[in-house]
Amino acid sequence: MSKNRPITDHLAQDKAVISVEFFPPKDEAGGEAIIQTALEIKEHVRPDFVSITYGAGGTTQQRTFKYAQILKDDYGFDVMPHLTCVGASRSEIRELVQNYIDAGFCNIMALRGDPPKGESKFKTHPDGFAYASDLVDFLRSEFSGLCLGVAGYPEVHPEARSPEIDLQHLKTKVDAGASFITTQLFYRNENFLRFQKECREKGITIPIIPGLMPVTSAKAIQRFCNDIPAELLNTLTACEDDPEKTQALRVEWTYQQIAELLEAGVRGVHLYIMNRSNTAISIVKRLKENGII
Repeated sequence: MSKNRPITDHLAQDKAVISVEFFPPKDEAGGEAIIQTALEIKEHVRPDFVSITYGAGGTTQQRTFKYAQILKDDYGFDVMPHLTCVGASRSEIRELVQNYIDAGFCNIMALRGDPPKGESKFKTHPDGFAYASDLVDFLRSEFSGLCLGVAGYPEVHPEARSPEIDLQHLKTKVDAGASFITTQLFYRNENFLRFQKECREKGITIPIIPGLMPVTSAKAIQRFCNDIPAELLNTLTACEDDPEKTQALRVEWTYQQIAELLEAGVRGVHLYIMNRSNTAISIVKRLKENGII
């Protein structure tokens, strides 16, 4: 059994940090796919760490644990499993996190989580947590040595009543004991840089990692983001029937985002790769060829 390093150790290094996100597979075919992707990512991207999601409504808890172990022990990644408040009691969360620690993990992404499929509103477990800040506070008090990530929203959380309230909620998570922030995706770098500036002005001093997702389709990115550059949307719409042009746009836009962010002093990026390796490999190859990382 291998033991992971805290992600804050990577963020303290004098180099750009590159990380990627996996999600647990739903079936055997998906399991084979994630294993192949992990092999290719390890060989060609060599990320500083990886994360693995918990699944909508907390539905993939056991698969998250299983594949987190595979990514750690078989591929040597420093792994950050996601953990949500959805449908879980304090004792269940305590047991699960202790199992992670016993298995050699030391990083957790602490999230409130989305409602289960078919439900529109989050429901708090009778003996659980209503907010991510409560989960962070609990984990920090129960497991003081954990490295805890939390989510940030450059375009504002969809349930927040205002940007100011959203930022205050983030500050509450940080004050509860978060170690670093990973953001939701965005396609305008100025939105992240503004968000980062506002965080610093609010007294949030922990590292902030921008989360980026290479474009997939015009419909998909409009579902995830509110502020999409017209240039990106128009070009993507025009080339959606041409896989080669779409892939070229996918690589180019994310490459330019990363290059600009690193030039602006950002310490690294987290890539939402959707369990696929080819785009991440192409982006990292270009970054290396141009001496950016």
